[in-house]
Amino acid sequence: MLDVALFLTVMAMFLLGLRRPFIWVLAYLYIDILAPQKIGWTLTPMLPISLIAFLLAFAGWAFADPKSDTKFTLRQGIMCALLAYCFMTLQWADFPIEAHEKWDWVWKALVFAIFLPVTLITRLRIEAAALVLVLTAGAIIISAGMKTALGGGGYENLYLFVNDNSNIYESSTLATVSIALIPIILWFTKHGTVFPPDWRVKTFAGLLIFACLLIPIGTEARTGLLCIGVLGILMLRDVRNRLMYVMAAGALGVAALPFLPASYYERMATLGSVESDESASTRMQVWMWTLDYVSEHPLGGGFDAYRGNKFTYRMPVTREEGGALVTEIQDVTDAGRAYHSSFFEMLGEQGWPGLIMWLSLHALGLLQMERIRRKWRDRTNPAEQWQGPLASALQFSNIVYLVGATFQGIAYQPVFLMLIGLQIALWTYCRKRDSARDAAEHKARRDARRAAASAKPAIP
Repeated sequence: MLDVALFLTVMAMFLLGLRRPFIWVLAYLYIDILAPQKIGWTLTPMLPISLIAFLLAFAGWAFADPKSDTKFTLRQGIMCALLAYCFMTLQWADFPIEAHEKWDWVWKALVFAIFLPVTLITRLRIEAAALVLVLTAGAIIISAGMKTALGGGGYENLYLFVNDNSNIYESSTLATVSIALIPIILWFTKHGTVFPPDWRVKTFAGLLIFACLLIPIGTEARTGLLCIGVLGILMLRDVRNRLMYVMAAGALGVAALPFLPASYYERMATLGSVESDESASTRMQVWMWTLDYVSEHPLGGGFDAYRGNKFTYRMPVTREEGGALVTEIQDVTDAGRAYHSSFFEMLGEQGWPGLIMWLSLHALGLLQMERIRRKWRDRTNPAEQWQGPLASALQFSNIVYLVGATFQGIAYQPVFLMLIGLQIALWTYCRKRDSARDAAEHKARRDARRAAASAKPAIP
């Protein structure tokens, strides 16, 4: 039944797109995030539904959307340059076969992120895209949250819709995505129009946020705990009563402590012991290797260049001997370890040019969202009161992503590239409205001057 339901859902979206082609854009968002072709076992894997949705989305825009509202922004230009540079580094990649496998999905994620903003030309479209993103990821989050609440979590033991440790289904990635979506969920509880924010919407949003907070517990992802802490601090900026917020957050954290499993405490305890944790020690060694590598290859080594690393380091190892625990320093040799950081992923694979483009892409986004937030926050027109809060939500999501990306190789994660597309669409939308408003004010001032001039009595 699940396979049939997924197949019919996808086919229904394809058919609805014949009347409203923008639905094909939403269909691609749904398919790329949820990956129903991996969940199903007969019908959904039968067709290349992701490719079909990808092509339909472009075709729908090409034949049905007005082109007068299409604006190409600097950030889209940066992504185009990054896409071209990734293709260049592919030509000299240290591991061509593995590099081409990664390129097969990276180019599609980048191209769609470049394309997405040109389709989001109205408030309804921007909101619909954000809603599909939240609800599709929410389907995974709710399922994982329920399993966590029922005691089915644990490091690398939280089973999701698919047994695939990639894309959003990787545990640390899912933890980062879950926390990054919380600000956008909160935005829907105040400014949503597709589903007006009544008690049902707010109740569902509250439960979804609770499920989001459960994901770092269920996955025991240390990055998730850091993301929660950072988001908690960021939200101090917008809350009205900061003292009550801090007290409520502290009380909630204390109340949750008795319900956390012992394995979670053990996992989180390694945050403060880098030297004795093999995972953390390995990351540090990979990062040092990457710096050495890029000093000799400043243009990068192409996708998956990390496969060439090999290093030996010393770390304490505890073992039981004669009924007592004995700790000794041992040499540990490792090779082919992933970057475990998007910053070093970009540096090792695309060199300094790629890292600079990637950092510029996110820095510009943070600055643009801050500019919208400040410029639109004091406007009194009801039609102009949703833009600032949405910019703030997307800014918080971006910061949470960058925190998570510090410890994960998710530089090209499709969900966050979609969020970049939403940022660009909001920036373009607001600039267009500002231009129209400035033009109207200029016309009003000019008409006022002309009226005043014509009203002056003629000098005899």
